[in-house]
Amino acid sequence: MTDTKISIIGAGVVGLAIASRISKIADSVFVLEKNLKFGQETSSRNSEVVHSGIYYPEGSLKALLCVEGKELLYNYCEQNDIAYNKCGKLIISNSEQEDLVLENILRGAQKNGVKDGRTIKKEEITLLEPHIRAKNALFFPSSGVIDTHGLMKQMETDAINQGTEIVYGSEVTGIRRIDEGYEITVSEQDGSGFSFTTEILINASGLNADKIPKMIGIKNNEYHQYYWKGEYFNLANGKHKLVSRLVYPVPFKNTVGLGIHTTIDLSGRVKLGPNAIYLKNNLTDYSINHEHRNEFYESVKNYLPFLEPDDLIPDQVGIRPKLQKPGDPVRDFIIKEESQAGFPGLINLIGIESPGLTACLSIANHVSNLCHLSQK
Repeated sequence: MTDTKISIIGAGVVGLAIASRISKIADSVFVLEKNLKFGQETSSRNSEVVHSGIYYPEGSLKALLCVEGKELLYNYCEQNDIAYNKCGKLIISNSEQEDLVLENILRGAQKNGVKDGRTIKKEEITLLEPHIRAKNALFFPSSGVIDTHGLMKQMETDAINQGTEIVYGSEVTGIRRIDEGYEITVSEQDGSGFSFTTEILINASGLNADKIPKMIGIKNNEYHQYYWKGEYFNLANGKHKLVSRLVYPVPFKNTVGLGIHTTIDLSGRVKLGPNAIYLKNNLTDYSINHEHRNEFYESVKNYLPFLEPDDLIPDQVGIRPKLQKPGDPVRDFIIKEESQAGFPGLINLIGIESPGLTACLSIANHVSNLCHLSQK
């Protein structure tokens, strides 16, 4: 018999969502997090946007889990008094070529089950956002922003109240397959360590998610993650008052990002970002290059004509774990139970970037189903 039934590596938004979900129906859930607090990496360094499921290929996990997850997330926020703002999203066009892209985006969104998107013309755009420049746009009213910290805090509370034990400052350094499941070796920040056994092991370790399969002996090049840095600049000099919604340009082909766009937060601040900078050798780099201010300005001046370069102030940096390097096509989430590879009870979540925040509760449901758990 193992020391614990289920162990989860990672206490970001996805790991906490899984812990909150699974601890409702299973006893003996254990969460390991190498940092001293939850959500210290990707989960706390993003735009906090609740996505609609617009851009993702039909039938992909990203599409299915995002569309389902958005409704779950808003309902969860309502039930737990977590702040959010369903401000809506505009994807704008200023040329006939961009109009064609908007048509394709709307068709793809509808195939994914997104029901609230519609095309609007200049007159309605001006009523919604009088200070931006756009000839046409897609409007998705149910997109929004959320208090990510409040969300993670509530999910942590739920999990603990349901019997989950969360151990911070504990990094997994070794995994060994045993008859009953897995033996996990852990190093703590004070230099000590411990080992324990678990029947089911869930890898939700974000930026480090591709290291766990290697640790256990799974060699799969499809699991390799590539780090992409995203910088944000804040709108200063009162210019944040001139935008009240998410405003996006048309995205690039094979998107490594959705283009530099406006993101509002719950305090009314407006950020531009993120860009997409490939980090060779997966170096963790949270520095912001102040010289990129002009690039940001040049990329948005056509649809934010009120901006001047001096209005942009360096804000924050995040790193996205993508399954694609420069030039590669878009990749879907990997969420896989590894019985076929000879590791039953191991569930890997790899390449969980956007829309991972929006989809966190639907991802948790999906993972719970893969565990084949009976009720407590």
